[in-house]
Amino acid sequence: MRYPFLNVQRSSRQMVDVFNGYNHNMRIGEGEFFDMKNMTSDYYPVLSPRSHRGVYASPELPLGMIEKDSLCYVDGQYFVMNEYKIDMGLNDEPKQLISMGAYVIILPDKKYINTADITDFGNIEAEFTTNAPVSFVLSRVDGSAYNAEYIQPTAPEEPANMTLWIDTSNEPHTLKQWSESSGLWVSIATTYVKIESPGIGAAFEKYDGIQISGLKDTQLHDSNSGEPIVDTSDLAALDGSTVVWEKGDDYIVVVGVMDRVYSISDPVTVSRKMPNMDFVVEANNRLWGCRYGTAINGNVVNEIYCSKLGDFKNWNCFMGIATDSWVGSVGTDGQFTGAITHLGYPLFFKENVLHKVYISDIGAHGIQDTACRGVQGGCNRSLAIVNETLFYKARSGVMAYDGSLPVEVSAELGDVRYGNAVACGHGNKYYISMENSSEKTHALFVYDVPKRMWHREDDLAVSDFCSCRGELYAISGGKILTMLGSGVRDTAPVEWMVQTGEIGISSPDMKYISRITVRLSMDIGAQLSMYAQYDFSDTWEKVCTLSSTNLRSFSIPIRPKRCDHMRLRIEGVGMAKIYSVTKTIEQGSELS
Repeated sequence: MRYPFLNVQRSSRQMVDVFNGYNHNMRIGEGEFFDMKNMTSDYYPVLSPRSHRGVYASPELPLGMIEKDSLCYVDGQYFVMNEYKIDMGLNDEPKQLISMGAYVIILPDKKYINTADITDFGNIEAEFTTNAPVSFVLSRVDGSAYNAEYIQPTAPEEPANMTLWIDTSNEPHTLKQWSESSGLWVSIATTYVKIESPGIGAAFEKYDGIQISGLKDTQLHDSNSGEPIVDTSDLAALDGSTVVWEKGDDYIVVVGVMDRVYSISDPVTVSRKMPNMDFVVEANNRLWGCRYGTAINGNVVNEIYCSKLGDFKNWNCFMGIATDSWVGSVGTDGQFTGAITHLGYPLFFKENVLHKVYISDIGAHGIQDTACRGVQGGCNRSLAIVNETLFYKARSGVMAYDGSLPVEVSAELGDVRYGNAVACGHGNKYYISMENSSEKTHALFVYDVPKRMWHREDDLAVSDFCSCRGELYAISGGKILTMLGSGVRDTAPVEWMVQTGEIGISSPDMKYISRITVRLSMDIGAQLSMYAQYDFSDTWEKVCTLSSTNLRSFSIPIRPKRCDHMRLRIEGVGMAKIYSVTKTIEQGSELS
């Protein structure tokens, strides 16, 4: 007897046991996910949600953080260190906090505090206006007065040895001294003026770069005759920038020359100013800053500055030595968008340019311009270094810069446009919180640098990050959060989700998925639900729900509907680990 032969339906199995993170594009690889929530690469290649977060502090107005021996932050007018508040009278603007040795520089307030001695804090700038008579005396550098015997345009006849003569035949006037041994009048190369008035030097230090004002239009009269002194050019010449060569509480000594002793009652202002700067960083024991716009004096500038070596208070000290302050003009157009120190070089970004400063030991610093994708406007806080590589948000995406040219590393984020990025490097990861430019919602992404994988956590809007002592801190919602779970931990289990791309859309020959098996483990109390979306439907259909009452692993078989293609979504609450997803693929007929 003959029996009919039945054709055995051919099937195959495809298993994914390496999960490669987030990829928000139309075509994605096996093991990648089109969307996700609260996932991490910590357990790679296993798919798993992130750990719990915590709360470090709940300040009234958190405005910025910085890593020192412990986490330091600004709470309104206070600087907080080890939970001890120092009232510094700070304003309510977001802060740039820059570390320089034990000091923290607080901008835009232009204040500082010594974290090794918290009683040492104050203003970077200083200003004093006299309210008593001010005298001006030609002096030596130590402040001792010169007593010139002659003030005239012609050389005195038969002078005694060491006689002093102020030669008024040329401008500026010069002080000369008779040398009997050589028979010549020898010019004293540098002369000084001692400026005396109660309290005039108390706010300043030796070698401070200062600005003197109030001397150009001063009206003077001779103390004997009462006649007005017409020529006060030597006094007016002191008006402007200079250096304090010696000081006491009631006097300062500056470079200058004058024919007579002056005493005036008009107010004189002495000030030490810090330029208005867009961004400031520290490198090689100096502060470096940039400015595009209006300077303190009202001039429009496009410049990069650096402070005096080892002295963040002095930005206008020009003594002709290697430790001087420095100013360099920039020829590129547009606002500065960010700054950071990378591999010892101060880097200043515009949206389409990178300015790299080469620091010179002799003070001849140079600027190199590189046309490239720079930092997007409003994303200055996205600059962060992970494993010697600099990451930042450009208009086209997230860039990685190793010192040569930036390259984009965010193709997996898709074509969504983001802005207002805030980021930080911690361990091997780059954390970045960005605002979706069209939907005005935030998203927190994490880039695992060695694994080159992105994961999306949640919608956390972060105003500042800080990596300190093995923990990552974030300011969000008026609180300082611990992203890795120290501090007061969250008690609620983490809600998580992953969503695949289109499964089966590229399969030829009428193949279809007859079975999906998910291998996973769950902690006690964790829950998991799986959903499927078939073909071009917008509806998600629940496939299964699972709850764990003991710590064990599961293998979940799913039989999807017969379809051309599908998407799978897994939602969970609590800790779970997905080890593999296996698809059983069968050959269909041309009719079904």
